[in-house]
Amino acid sequence: MTRSRQLHLGAFMRPVSIHTGAWRYPGAWPDANFNLAHIKRLAQTLEAAKFDAFFMADHLAVLNMPIDALKRSHTVTSFEPFTLLSALAMVTERIGLVATASTTYEEPYHIARRFASLDHLSAGRAGWNIVTTGNPETSHNFGSDQHLAHETRYARAREFYDVVTGLWDSWDDDAFVRDVDSGIYFDPAKLHVLNHKGPSLSVRGPLNIGRPVQGWPVIVQAGASEPGRQLAAETAEVIFGSEQTLAGGKAFYADVKGRMRAIGRDPDHLKILPAAFVVVGDTVEEAQAKRAHLDSLVHYDSGIRSLSIMLDYDVSGFDPDGPLPDIPESNASKSSRDRTIELARRDNLSIRQLAAKAGSFAGLAFVGTPKTIADEMETWLEERASDGFNMMFPWLPGGLDDFATQVIPELQRRGIFRKEYEGTTLRDHLGLPRPANRFFADRQVDEAAE
Repeated sequence: MTRSRQLHLGAFMRPVSIHTGAWRYPGAWPDANFNLAHIKRLAQTLEAAKFDAFFMADHLAVLNMPIDALKRSHTVTSFEPFTLLSALAMVTERIGLVATASTTYEEPYHIARRFASLDHLSAGRAGWNIVTTGNPETSHNFGSDQHLAHETRYARAREFYDVVTGLWDSWDDDAFVRDVDSGIYFDPAKLHVLNHKGPSLSVRGPLNIGRPVQGWPVIVQAGASEPGRQLAAETAEVIFGSEQTLAGGKAFYADVKGRMRAIGRDPDHLKILPAAFVVVGDTVEEAQAKRAHLDSLVHYDSGIRSLSIMLDYDVSGFDPDGPLPDIPESNASKSSRDRTIELARRDNLSIRQLAAKAGSFAGLAFVGTPKTIADEMETWLEERASDGFNMMFPWLPGGLDDFATQVIPELQRRGIFRKEYEGTTLRDHLGLPRPANRFFADRQVDEAAE
């Protein structure tokens, strides 16, 4: 029997596993992050399991690590998101395709054009993960030695969103009449020139591609800081969250959805999907042993550098078996930094222990049998701590295969996850409305008034 509340599942697939030991696990594909044949197979596995979306994170710089640590990373090379997702659009039919694109180091016209193209190529399956790029090293690849301040990045992101969505609305849905007899290709009355001039951006428009199949590609956001929550409440349709406990998830869920109500947005038009690392075993003990072996493959050199990046503060010179020192404020991602410090203080962890977690995954994890994992996921759903999860797999392909063949059927048996796709677009999968074209909707109202 189908239950009223249904899980939505994204798959975090760039890097193909966030765990730095993943490529070394027995049976794993060491080159999975940069092998099209492998990634094609993974996308098709996810689609067969009826996942909502394949999600690509992105980085515009190689992580700032000493070579002894960097040489251990399986994520130093990966495909550019739009190129890869366009290729995957040709070998899948239903699964959503979500790409990360930065509002700090990109131009809105480029972003609007790329996502509109991906949405047309995939017949309505594109999603844009809006990021402000917290890694200070990125600025060096874009002609600047100075990383924008946190507040400035979020202010630019809010304006950037307005420009991109305005460009997507450049054309009415039926603007292209293509009347062969009259020689009229499009109706000029159904074209809008944006002419945006704002504090950070100046963009004329119109976009030189027709309105996306979904109206707008689905808007995804991942920030958990105060500015990030407000940006999500105002703009996002999906949040890839980072809460690690049920209580924290419920508080975050209530906060962001409450902000939506306060500004007149329907809370059901946003799906909150916390990141969840999953390891499946025939018994809980077997799953825990798999996780322990995976974690043992993280080298300290790699873990300590990952920890330093999370904190935006080099802690490699401190006693590995001592406590985390006081960490100064930084201009990098605040939510990641704050979660790491909170974990260290709460659990009294040493720097060595934190480094091990930073190199593996310190967030929400479901480690157990298909039944125990489904129990936990169902609890988060029913207690409104989430609308689903953005799943992270421990190694590929085995970790994904275990989840797809064992946990998905258990969720389906409980009636909380689909057995078949009911629509064709990512908006269909997520139960999100197709946005009206703001310019032509306004024009129709004005014409009706006349």
